[in-house]
Formats: sequence, structure tokens, C-alpha cells
Amino acid sequence: MSVIVSTSEIVMEKDAAGILYVGTTRVPLDTVVYAFNEGATPEEILWRYPTLDLSQVYAAISYYLQNRGEVENYLAERDIRHTEIQAEAEARFNPKGIRERLLARRNSTDNGK
Repeated sequence: MSVIVSTSEIVMEKDAAGILYVGTTRVPLDTVVYAFNEGATPEEILWRYPTLDLSQVYAAISYYLQNRGEVENYLAERDIRHTEIQAEAEARFNPKGIRERLLARRNSTDNGK
């Protein structure tokens, strides 16, 4: 008789917007997965995000590799939501010419002194 023991566990928290965070940190699962897919080692990810510990990084990568389809769907949904939010923000606050507007505003307040 054989016994199978699983030692990989990941704790993730989901906020009201549906974003998954690794452990109790503010590092989203997306961040770890994207860094890993760009070729970063777990140690490099840890160096970039020191609020994580190495076991959390490995657990997040393991979770991703074991649930690739589910995580890819989650990432696709997050990308869609990001695009929607960016479009809403750009509709409200047109980014075209912002540098010139800010410089003009600064110059007008500097001249008023």
C-alpha cells in the first residue's frame, strides 16, 4: 500500500475586485505568474517582491503549473478588466497633450508669483 502526501499549499486572498493576492501580501498572483513566464527564477521574483517569502513564490508557481487553464482564464479576465478600466480613465481624463497642459499650468502659476 502506498501513501500519497501533498506538501504544496498556497494561501491566497481575494479582494472585492476579485484580485488574488499571494498570502497576506499585496503581491497579486498575476505578478508572480508573469515574472515566471518571462523567465524569472523564484529567487529573482523574491528579490523583486521582498514581501513574499521563497515558499510562497514556489507555491504560487506550483499552483499556476497545476491549474494552468484556470489561472490563464483568470489572467485573461484580469487583462480584459484592465483594458476596460484604462479606457474609462482615458475617456474621463484625456492623456493626449497632458505634458503640455501641465507645463502650461506650471508656467502660469510661476508667472503669477
